Amino acid sequence: MHPNPSFRKTETAEALRIAAARGFGMLSVNGEAGPLGAHIPFEIVEEAGGGVSVRIHLARSNAIARAGLPLPALLAVSGPDAYVSPDWYDAADQVPTWNYVAVHLRGILHLEPPEALLPHLARVSAAFEAKLAPKPAWTMDKMTDAAMERLMRMILPFRLEVTQVESTVKLNQNKTEAQRAGAAAGIAAHPIGLGARDIASLIKADLLTTDASSGFTKPPATA
Repeated sequence: MHPNPSFRKTETAEALRIAAARGFGMLSVNGEAGPLGAHIPFEIVEEAGGGVSVRIHLARSNAIARAGLPLPALLAVSGPDAYVSPDWYDAADQVPTWNYVAVHLRGILHLEPPEALLPHLARVSAAFEAKLAPKPAWTMDKMTDAAMERLMRMILPFRLEVTQVESTVKLNQNKTEAQRAGAAAGIAAHPIGLGARDIASLIKADLLTTDASSGFTKPPATA
């Protein structure tokens, strides 16, 4: 996570909302031979007894699934990002940078009982299919029993017990409003990055409001 506090003002609830809306990230643990990583879809669940967990599934053959759990783990979730040219600030002595949104969820990764797998798969697929409306949602009852049984033998359910939520929403908050507006216009006109125009929109929205519900606070501008 970026150490500059100007970029780390997002409340925990908003950081979790950002991660949940993305629904895809990179899970990593330390294996015996070095770091292990897996790119995975996931769901965030509020536990009945308090706290938050991330439910995921992995192929049985995945190295993380065979890593001797429980283990400390990190789920890194990337939002949009964009390159920023210093020319767009219209100010002297500026350097290139990269604006981005990211959430890190740290905790302990556990293997879940087999009966947790099917409900998890149903919830994850339903969440993403809902975003495709008005397309009729795909559901698991469209699969044959034999195909479903074969799939269920190939994957396992896991739970990341979240102990720490970190986030960076880097939108040039350490610049003046004029410089930020210039960066937003430049990014929109010349988008370099994944979802670069979304970054431009976030900067513009942040300049228009100081509403804490936006998830972004406006620190004092510095040159």
